[in-house]
Amino acid sequence: MFTPDQFIESQKTSLRTLNDLSVKAFEGVEKLIDLNVQAAKSAMVESNEHTQALLSVKDVQEFLALQSSVVEPLAEKVAAYNRHLYDIASGVNGEFSRAFEAKLAENQAQFAAFIEDAAKNAPAGSESAVALFKSAVSAANNAFDSVQKAAKQASDIAEANINAAAANATKIAKSAAVGGKKR
Repeated sequence: MFTPDQFIESQKTSLRTLNDLSVKAFEGVEKLIDLNVQAAKSAMVESNEHTQALLSVKDVQEFLALQSSVVEPLAEKVAAYNRHLYDIASGVNGEFSRAFEAKLAENQAQFAAFIEDAAKNAPAGSESAVALFKSAVSAANNAFDSVQKAAKQASDIAEANINAAAANATKIAKSAAVGGKKR
């Protein structure tokens, strides 16, 4: 059975896990703030440079060439920003997932030990009920594992789609910039 010492140790472990996750979440927020500060600084500098270049434009063709020269780098920067944002979010999510999976495995082991202990102390003649209960617990664990695997596959597919979309956006921006330069 679950002793008071085991309960206290379980609570301590839970608090350590919560503290670790809080630190990881805060680190993720720090990375997000750094990313946004860098993006804002870069946008200010580039905006100033672009404004200065616009003020020196002499004719329409020079204006169109200047505008088209901005499109490709802008699309690449947006794609890079989104990749960094995704990396930060998936990193924090990965930490939370690993902690959740570890805690879940620990809880499943404790529950299995509890079931075994209860089965040993079950009255005579209840073996079939205990076996049925164990079978139900095993089926529930298998179903949960299947759901976890499906969620991981969905996450992998989403990541692949985000990377493909970013690559496609960069490709479109490059072709638009090349098309604008030909005018």
